[in-house]
Amino acid sequence: MDTLSTNKTAGDPWLLTPGPLTTSATVKAAMLHDWGSRDCAFIEATARVRARLVEMAGGGDAYTCVPMQGSGTFAVEAMIGTLVPPAGKLLILVNGAYGERIARISRYYSRAHATLTAPEDRAIDPAEVAAALAKDPAITHVAVVHCETTSGVLNPIAEIAAIVARAGRLLLIDAMSAFGAIELDAAAVPFAAVAASANKCLEGVPGLGFVIVRKDAIAASAGNAPSLSLDLHDQWQAMEKNGQWRFTPPTHVLFAFDRALDEHAAEGGVAGRGARYRANCRLLIDGMTALGFVPLLPAGLQAPIIVTFRMPADPRFDFQLFYDGLVARGYVIYPGKLTVADSFRIGCIGRLGEPEMKGALGAIRATLADMGVRDGSPEPARRAAG
Repeated sequence: MDTLSTNKTAGDPWLLTPGPLTTSATVKAAMLHDWGSRDCAFIEATARVRARLVEMAGGGDAYTCVPMQGSGTFAVEAMIGTLVPPAGKLLILVNGAYGERIARISRYYSRAHATLTAPEDRAIDPAEVAAALAKDPAITHVAVVHCETTSGVLNPIAEIAAIVARAGRLLLIDAMSAFGAIELDAAAVPFAAVAASANKCLEGVPGLGFVIVRKDAIAASAGNAPSLSLDLHDQWQAMEKNGQWRFTPPTHVLFAFDRALDEHAAEGGVAGRGARYRANCRLLIDGMTALGFVPLLPAGLQAPIIVTFRMPADPRFDFQLFYDGLVARGYVIYPGKLTVADSFRIGCIGRLGEPEMKGALGAIRATLADMGVRDGSPEPARRAAG
């Protein structure tokens, strides 16, 4: 694979965020042409992308992929609204903002639902899922976020999937920030559907989400969706009939995604992409802890996607000044989204490797020096000891 640094467009910042992300120059270049929605080349690219995503999930002939215009949330909403029937009931496993968003979607669509909630810095407990399913036979579906980027916590998806399958319920997975870098094989993790998007670990550009879904599950979902635009079954039927999207498709985004999937395969697929992100994560955590910063999560819960750090106790630390100082040096991070602690987040995904992560750490050291902050620890005793 080419050096990552040479694949970024000159002048663009490095995006250490949960998405949109830094993309390669070749992915961006794939958007420099115009296509009609009925062009043979576009129809062929749509079919190719659908097939590659099913293969990546180990779906085989039992699954299909339905792309949807819009952000990843559009795909999640299409999955929930189409696959959970009006008479069904959804158990939502919540340990962050994206689980909460699924609950909000369920309220909008008047779908019966219950929530099983864990703190933002804890993983979902599979035993509690089993107990909740045993207690409520009305539950027909379970929804879970694979990697909850509110904190960066990785939920035990295989254990949860096994419990849901044994209970005879259907599992819906929001794998937005994990798909393509953390293995999710339908043969080992039984799921009815998984939603993700082009612009996370697959390093495409924003504007396209997708749902990989069991064919029997989507075939049984006709008439469920309370939305025309987000009717996953209707979109699937159109694509099966003539390969076309129902409404104006994101042509440029689709070709960029097709190119991004080429680059994903060239890197070694899920294993290769995940290895780079894990290396990025190790570099980041080691470098930040050397500066006194404390990650929110223990190593066993931390996904190699985004890391949440507790806010320093030093009164000279001001997050906006910190953020602006990093932007001036060419790096963009993300504010925190927690209720359990003041924090900020730094991503490990996108077209980033060792030089970029070391560059980010250098920019952090320089910005802290400008602010007069000598220690990033949230613990006053530790700061004083240093």
